[in-house]
Amino acid sequence: MSPRLGIRENLAQFSLLVLVNAFVGGMVGLERAILPSIAELEFGQVAHAAVLSFIVVFGLTKAATNYIAGRLSDRWGRKVVLVGGWLVALPVPLLLMWAPSWGWVVATNALLGVSQGLTWSSTVIMKIDLAGPNQRGLAMGLNEFAGYLAVGLSALATGYLAARYGLRPEPFYLGVGFAVLGTLLSVAVVRETRGHVALEVAEQDGAPPGLSQREVFLRTSVRDPDLSSVSQAGFVNNLNDGMAWGLFPLVFAASELDLRQIGWLAAIYPAVWGLGQLATGALSDRVGRKGLIVGGMWVQAVAISLVALSGGFAGFAIAAALLGLGTAMVYPTLLAAIGDVAHPSWRASAVGVYRLWRDSGYAAGAVMAGLVADAFGLEAAVWSIALLTLGSGMVVLVRMRETLGAPIPAPKPGAAASLR
Repeated sequence: MSPRLGIRENLAQFSLLVLVNAFVGGMVGLERAILPSIAELEFGQVAHAAVLSFIVVFGLTKAATNYIAGRLSDRWGRKVVLVGGWLVALPVPLLLMWAPSWGWVVATNALLGVSQGLTWSSTVIMKIDLAGPNQRGLAMGLNEFAGYLAVGLSALATGYLAARYGLRPEPFYLGVGFAVLGTLLSVAVVRETRGHVALEVAEQDGAPPGLSQREVFLRTSVRDPDLSSVSQAGFVNNLNDGMAWGLFPLVFAASELDLRQIGWLAAIYPAVWGLGQLATGALSDRVGRKGLIVGGMWVQAVAISLVALSGGFAGFAIAAALLGLGTAMVYPTLLAAIGDVAHPSWRASAVGVYRLWRDSGYAAGAVMAGLVADAFGLEAAVWSIALLTLGSGMVVLVRMRETLGAPIPAPKPGAAASLR
């Protein structure tokens, strides 16, 4: 059957990829509620910077793998990258169950980062391929909805299992199921989507621009005001997520919340984030990208500030819900904006560069939050991240144009790398 563009036209494969990404999200959700407690209670890690080291390793490896995944997807195809990511994921839950030292846990998070970079990147790229130019926001909303709702549900489940059975090994049994099912579906049922890219290129006016990997990297990182604004917003978004992942459970524990309550709070944030993207992704296809990105970053800043001001479960729950809402406004919209600007012939590579910068934020957030918390306390660390998030929204407001439906100017004569 000849490829066609559109979610409805590719509903079976699109739905399958939504399910696969739910398993991807479930893998990272295994750690959200309980790994900081494992660091402190089982391995005696006291310094906040040491506790958050697993996020630094995860963020750096995922960021680098995102970039590689984009390049490999353009060269070898999307399915190969997806299957490779699941093969890397298979030993992760087993290693988390039986790791004899904190160093083993940190090393396992390097594997998890590689797996997440390959699997999540490929599902993003494949959904953009299938959806075509008119439904990118909806496609990204559905993709991120599935992934982050699964993060929340997995975090909630592991919190309950840890409270009932202990921190290890029972909470990580879920991960074995996620990894096996994700691998089997990706190998047996998922189909390659590069034919849809060829169709979209054929429908574009003119020949596709020839950009080197260096040119794609520079445009997405620095030169293009839209793409680089998106990249910095993604970086700061995951910077505050890295802080929330590693520091918030410690903030909640310092307020004398138990593991079940911490599990709920660790679940509320990604669950609202996931569910909210059902609306925000499609909304960005109607009202545009820029307003949702700016507003979302500022809602995040308010939410993080509320964590610093709260001292009990109710206040933390409101803050977690607001943080999820703000992130839902931002996350699929940033990916859709990349799809608006990047030509189909180098779009996967541009997504890889964006996700390189975005997931570097995990490491930056963990390092910054850990160092500030060790030097000045948990509250100071939370406030510092809130201010950075506020500033990121200002950058988008000033520098980025609205990308939905915006014309792409023809390149200047002799300027091979300047296509906008």
